[in-house]
Amino acid sequence: MAEQKKTLMVVQEVKELMFDIMNKAYLTGQAREAESSKNYEAASNIQASQDEDNSYQLRRSLANAFSSLKSLLGEYLDENKTTTNNLIDNKIDADGQLTLSFKLPSNYNNASADSLGNGIHAYLVDKAVAEWFTITNKADVADYVNHAAESLEIVKRALYKRSRPTRPTYNA
Repeated sequence: MAEQKKTLMVVQEVKELMFDIMNKAYLTGQAREAESSKNYEAASNIQASQDEDNSYQLRRSLANAFSSLKSLLGEYLDENKTTTNNLIDNKIDADGQLTLSFKLPSNYNNASADSLGNGIHAYLVDKAVAEWFTITNKADVADYVNHAAESLEIVKRALYKRSRPTRPTYNA
């Protein structure tokens, strides 16, 4: 009998990822200034912008997070890449889409697809924010690293969900 793998495509919009990364950095900067753990200048430096110097670092961090995720989920990824380089993925530079194609067992429970997509988004954002905060706000790095690890567990749990088999029926 031929194998009946399911293909599940997960698409992440770079613009959404970048917005979420910058928004988390902005809100963290605001919160640290409000609680007086950072002065206005330090709080301002935490807040990432779309300016070229900030944007490059954020996009590099997102590229690092994406390649790390692909390595961690390689068991199910369907990718035929034979060459790599150190350039930022064009899709990240151009605010395109990051696509992951998963080859999953035929009994994969499709109800977990949204959890998979949302977990991937959270992982990518938190890994990129953690890398940004390594430069701008070391005090909050561990929180984002830990949240990324939690998101990765959600992703793995969603990948391993299976549907219960159904008993065959027969015409009498």
